[in-house]
Amino acid sequence: MILHDDVSKRITGESRRQNNRFLYRLRTANAWLLAFGLNIRDFVSGLRGFPRFVLQYFLLRRQVARQGPPVRVRFTMPQLSDRFAEGGTARGHYFHQDLYVARKIHERNPRKHVDIGSRIDGFVAHVAAFRPVEVFDVRPVASNVKNIQFRQMDFAGDISGLNGYSDSVSCLHALEHFGLGRYGEPLDVRGHLKGFENLTRILKKGGILYLSVPIGPERIDFNAHRVFDMSTILGLAGNSFNLVAFSFVDDAGDFHEDVKMTENDRGSNFGCHYGCGIFEFKKRGKGGDRGRSPSA
Repeated sequence: MILHDDVSKRITGESRRQNNRFLYRLRTANAWLLAFGLNIRDFVSGLRGFPRFVLQYFLLRRQVARQGPPVRVRFTMPQLSDRFAEGGTARGHYFHQDLYVARKIHERNPRKHVDIGSRIDGFVAHVAAFRPVEVFDVRPVASNVKNIQFRQMDFAGDISGLNGYSDSVSCLHALEHFGLGRYGEPLDVRGHLKGFENLTRILKKGGILYLSVPIGPERIDFNAHRVFDMSTILGLAGNSFNLVAFSFVDDAGDFHEDVKMTENDRGSNFGCHYGCGIFEFKKRGKGGDRGRSPSA
């Protein structure tokens, strides 16, 4: 029975890995089509929805003519796919990381919170709902929103004058882009390393760093992003940080909060091919504790 269970687990694990590879190939093909403005998923959904759209257009015109107020009905803004979609998306990397880290910041209530390159209309908006946040990004942001202060800066470059600037720093789904040129920054194969060094520098001793990056087999999917093996991130944290907590979003978009990290989990990236690792680090030094070593 034990032997049978072991074989079943191996078969299940291999099937999951093959399925993940197949889905990744599909996403890659779709990414190339999207780069040229072609969305196969929307095209297929549009074909499905078009006959009903035409039928309902003429039905509505008939209703307006018979019993409705005199209003013009125009055939100008087709929405063909919405009827096949869910009422909203409550899964995936950004949904889970944005809510989770915003909640953590609310609970900790730091003196000053700084964000590096995270999504403005997601995470930053969540945080700005309850406290001020200073945002650094390589691209300009035209914003006059209460609680958001913006500063344009390449965080893989020179950040002179910002040593020990804040006791709380977030960088969510951003470090993987540093140095790939996608957002107009200089091409630099060490951009992510320089970026992490600057994240360490800007944080006060005893301060908290919230970092999320794609996790899986290490690679560069040029020019979209890097995907990191977990050992790379834990190695970068090195002697500067203690790991306070780790959570992740798996390949299916489901959230796993504050999980224990075994050697096997770390070596397999928790079974992810393109997951999202959410690391909560505490900078060592005065005001800090020993906690868990990132490499433990």
